[in-house]
Amino acid sequence: MFSQNCVGPVRRREFLRLGMLALGGMSVAELLAAQAGAGGSAPDTSVILFWMWGGPSQLETYDLKPEAPVEYRGPYRPIPTAVPGLDLCELFPLQAKLGDKISLIRSLHHTMSAHNDASIEVLTGKTPARPDPTSTSRSDHPDFGMVASRLRGAPADGLPRYIGIPRQPFMTQPTYLGVSHAAFATGDPSAANFRAPNLTLVGGVNGQRLDDRRGLLTQFDGFQRNLERPGAATSGDPFRDAALQMLTNPQIASAFDVGKEDPKLRDRYGRHLWGQSCLLARRLAEAGASVITIDALAPTPSDRYFSWDDHINVQTKWDLNDAMRYRAPFMDQGLSALIEDVYQRGLDRKILIVAAGEFGRTPRLTQASGLTGRDHWPDAQSALVSGGGLRMGQVIGATNHKGEFPTERPLTPQDLLATIYRHLGVNHRHEFHDFSGRPIPVLPDGEPIREFL
Repeated sequence: MFSQNCVGPVRRREFLRLGMLALGGMSVAELLAAQAGAGGSAPDTSVILFWMWGGPSQLETYDLKPEAPVEYRGPYRPIPTAVPGLDLCELFPLQAKLGDKISLIRSLHHTMSAHNDASIEVLTGKTPARPDPTSTSRSDHPDFGMVASRLRGAPADGLPRYIGIPRQPFMTQPTYLGVSHAAFATGDPSAANFRAPNLTLVGGVNGQRLDDRRGLLTQFDGFQRNLERPGAATSGDPFRDAALQMLTNPQIASAFDVGKEDPKLRDRYGRHLWGQSCLLARRLAEAGASVITIDALAPTPSDRYFSWDDHINVQTKWDLNDAMRYRAPFMDQGLSALIEDVYQRGLDRKILIVAAGEFGRTPRLTQASGLTGRDHWPDAQSALVSGGGLRMGQVIGATNHKGEFPTERPLTPQDLLATIYRHLGVNHRHEFHDFSGRPIPVLPDGEPIREFL
């Protein structure tokens, strides 16, 4: 199954224009409002999602089929790990050294064949009511980071529960949970002199001037409320006050400061977008953030291979084999360093790492003008899982000899999400109410994957 409406990788300028929809409009004060209505204490656990939007090929990552016919198997060979049967693509030699610290799921599947619909399925656990083949849809339900933000509440120090590096997934929205539970976008941590937005005082702003700004904000808010609702009170906004407190909290700023890390460790992760994103994610998880998504579209901001959507594109010379050969070393370096670092610091029970995209790719290769590609394929996809106190060193599920569909232990995105929610201490059967008052479960179905427990 593949989308007849996806013409392959779009021009980077158009892609960035669409993606910018997710970058604006979220203030720290709005994020801190997440504590409203949320009760109970949260467990000290975190999830890091290495999100490969575009759809990574299972046959070029974690479910190679070297014995398949040539028109299916692709150019790369599997390499073994210390765990029998847990083989990876030869482009991932560093991950292959970590067989006892990773597990692979090879039997994920669903029915959404367009990028945004499939992303919504995987990130929210809700199947879109009306499939959108144009891949411009936005979610009707919050994703798992937004749910965690709402149910776990804001920590006392003001660190956002949900953080997107360098931005949040652009097709999900908090809807009936409220805008306060959208992810806090960090920007590019590999940039020179990186500082997270809204966490650094502008040069020359001292305590007195900050107090002056606090008073000005209070006056402006009161003036705005009076315009909207004559006679309304002008008392200060507690969430805005909390935002100002967050702005001046040195521990929060320190959590975002990758420059505090040993330069050798930064080199080990890689001084590129994916490497420094993985490093920042570890720092934020260690500091207490609940969910951190790494928007792993391309390893450098100006890359022509700007997603994992590996169709053939004759105009741009987009080729699956070349794209994988280029991007794999960046991913292998950053992701393997993250896994090793988490284990070496004794954080492997606290932090769960997941690497996945929205679907797999067609098992049968397409070829044109000397280029090779694969199209959309939700019937089979793979994911890597590490840490979280789960059982590692195993392969869960299997696909047939061509990688077309699951033949053992078929699993859904809802099962993976139920596993994630369990780690976060979130009841995946909890119900919210949408704008009409209708009860909506966190997950309509799915159970934690028993092999991990």
